[in-house]
Amino acid sequence: MGQSKSVFSQEELEEYQDLTYFSKAEIVHAFERFRALDEVHVDQNRHAPIRLATILAQFPEIRVNPFGERICKLFSSDGEGNLTFEDFLDMMSVFSENADKDVKTEWAFMIYDFNNDNVIDRSDLTTLLSKLCGEESRAPPEEQISEETMKEVIDKIISEGDLDDDGMLSYPEFEHAILKSPDFFGTFRIRM
Repeated sequence: MGQSKSVFSQEELEEYQDLTYFSKAEIVHAFERFRALDEVHVDQNRHAPIRLATILAQFPEIRVNPFGERICKLFSSDGEGNLTFEDFLDMMSVFSENADKDVKTEWAFMIYDFNNDNVIDRSDLTTLLSKLCGEESRAPPEEQISEETMKEVIDKIISEGDLDDDGMLSYPEFEHAILKSPDFFGTFRIRM
């Protein structure tokens, strides 16, 4: 623990504190969690990224998250899911309890916009449901939802959330739906 505290100067800690929702102590704790993912690699160069495969294998909160790989890729500087400490700190900050609801909503939208077209369409919803409770989920086959049920759920989401009847959810429509779901913000987090 003493080693991580000396890793950052006061200036660096203050800068990280200004850019995140964390206190200096929480930043040091985040670094300890980051370092624990690949101690040898981080001890050699604290600025080098940790590979996506290592993160998926070693970080329990990401390993069990059906969107773990997508989350890492969105937060990584290289777009491949390899995270530097600063990438990791950004990710942890967005998923912290103190993060602003607007910030969480923006990132949730990006995570669920799988085809990166700035709307959540039927394709995105199919991928989302498949990861949660379909073929891509960890559920046994008998517990996975059928394609027919998936289509019904997607139709329901679109009919309730699509305010301009264009068959997809824009960011404002997604935000409107999320703000009506207060339990969402309680689940969109990673505990330090």
